[in-house]
Amino acid sequence: MSVKTPAATVSSATSAMSVAEATRAVVQEFLAARVAGDTGSLVALFADEVDWLLAENPAVPWIRPRSTAAECAAQFTELMEYTVPEDARASVDTFLVDGTDAVLMGHVSGTVRATGKPFEGPFALHLSVGDGRITRHHLYENSLSIAEACAP
Repeated sequence: MSVKTPAATVSSATSAMSVAEATRAVVQEFLAARVAGDTGSLVALFADEVDWLLAENPAVPWIRPRSTAAECAAQFTELMEYTVPEDARASVDTFLVDGTDAVLMGHVSGTVRATGKPFEGPFALHLSVGDGRITRHHLYENSLSIAEACAP
């Protein structure tokens, strides 16, 4: 029979808290790098291999499969090439952290440069952090609105 002592329980809770704090710190660095357009920092924040999920959408040039740190960081650069940066808006309404996982929920909007059409909608982003780097990036967004904005 195993019995946890109060000290072991506190130590376990402290360890879990420090993992969550480390995850939150990496995600905050990720958000700051995205806002600043700092692709060098983004490359450093992504793991060498990333579990990337963003539903493929042939009508949207910046939405495609990715798996390396450089490919993941390049998504931001490509997004800025195909959209009007001055019209880009994103708000995070919810930021949840549980151990190595973080979930952000909010709203995103912008304008496609080639068509001048706007897009908008809610998003949810699930990130996982391991060894101080992002290992999972699963984004769920209003892909229909984005595809319609890309259509001539």
